[in-house]
Amino acid sequence: MKNGGITAKRLLIYIAGLFILALGISFSIVANLGVSPVSSLAYAITLATGISVGMTTIFANIIFIIIQVLLNRRIDLKDFGIQLIVAFLFGFFNDAALWITKHFLPTPNSTFDSWIYMIISLFIVGFGLVFYLNSKLPLMPYDSLTYVISDHFKWKFSKAKIISDVANVILATIVCLVTIHRLGSIGIGTIIAAYMVGKIIAFYMKLMKDPLNHWLYKSNPEKEQQIHS
Repeated sequence: MKNGGITAKRLLIYIAGLFILALGISFSIVANLGVSPVSSLAYAITLATGISVGMTTIFANIIFIIIQVLLNRRIDLKDFGIQLIVAFLFGFFNDAALWITKHFLPTPNSTFDSWIYMIISLFIVGFGLVFYLNSKLPLMPYDSLTYVISDHFKWKFSKAKIISDVANVILATIVCLVTIHRLGSIGIGTIIAAYMVGKIIAFYMKLMKDPLNHWLYKSNPEKEQQIHS
């Protein structure tokens, strides 16, 4: 029962984290100042095709899974299946969050309004990522790909993350310039997100990590002690 309770709590904050993350992305889309590097390719495809951002998020994540398979030169069906489920769930959350944002919040009518939405998006994304990361449940395909790149090329994770983000932004830029003849999903918000999200996560972690872990593992003191040690 204890382990089952812990698993249920981890699953709860995992799903909540994914939805909150999707909500943050929707704010950045509505702000129209550029989305984060992670979301840039999916949203570029949306701008180019008119397909919903949820569907293009699923498509982009499938590409990230395929690249993992090519780099690993093997297929782990269990891991592949889990990542695929997460990709579909996150895609659904993206469409749902964008619908909520567009239908229940005012549309930015000025540059100032757009900046407010963009800043709010950073803090929502950071908040969602804290839940997602602290759940210790499967990573989304983009994050898994970064680890695979790090392992395959023997790079530090930080270097692999930068290269992954830059590659994603370059691809998104090409898609936008070729199809809609403007930067589209790339903008000042992309640069700010790349710089600020990590700092915001660190800020939230200081406030939330201990309370979250206590809530997750309070029925298992040994596990909680291992996390703090």
